[in-house]
Amino acid sequence: KNVVLQIGQRLHKLMADEAGIKPVMIRDGDYYVPLAKRRKIAQQRHKADVFISIHADAFGNPQAHGASVFALSNSGATSARAKYLARMANESDRVAGVAQSEQNNNGLLGVIADMTMSGSMTHSIYLGKRILRQMDEITELHGNRDEVEQAGFAVLKEPSMVSVLVETGFISNREEERKLTSANYQYRMAQAILEGTRSYFERHPKPGTLFAARRNERNKEYEIQRGDTLSSIARRYSVSTRKLRRANDLDGNVIRPGQTLRIP
Repeated sequence: KNVVLQIGQRLHKLMADEAGIKPVMIRDGDYYVPLAKRRKIAQQRHKADVFISIHADAFGNPQAHGASVFALSNSGATSARAKYLARMANESDRVAGVAQSEQNNNGLLGVIADMTMSGSMTHSIYLGKRILRQMDEITELHGNRDEVEQAGFAVLKEPSMVSVLVETGFISNREEERKLTSANYQYRMAQAILEGTRSYFERHPKPGTLFAARRNERNKEYEIQRGDTLSSIARRYSVSTRKLRRANDLDGNVIRPGQTLRIP
């Protein structure tokens, strides 16, 4: 609980300094928040687009090590470990003495159907892949798996949010325990999660966001007017005629009034 809160606080600070991202902490102290309440706080109170659940893994075998990212599954767990981890994570409410109210399989099927229809499950995997790539730069991935794993994590069952669960390392492994309690590693892990999230937003921007505005700015279009030449348009937008031709599949410099050019 201490390790993941510290990583979360570092990530919150980094994201707060990032243009276009507004981070919200689900907890900011030493207290337990039930699984369902975590995602409901994010979605209902804050209308979050993305939900990132930060964890430190543990296993009976102290040799187990490596970071990983998980998303919700619509067809069972992708591995025995993913199934085991989801079962352990979903038991945390019971361990904390919180009554469980979400054990209805029909309800889960409805959530999965909603997530599939909205595309949030697919986008959760997109986000997870981006974060994994960044984590791979600073630590080993569990089992050298560079793919997002999937299982029935209760904390990720919110149809309207892109949701991932990030395992930052194994506290049951001596070497990784030392890393996880290190301020330097915590900062680098938070930085990796931020960069993965930023990369996701840049590639899949939500309409109305700064990331969407930046993408629109990069992908300008211009309707050719009478008297325009390819070279004059290139000078206006500070690009080369070669780039203009390539962006618009032009064989030469001939253009026509009314024609639309994409400005790279």
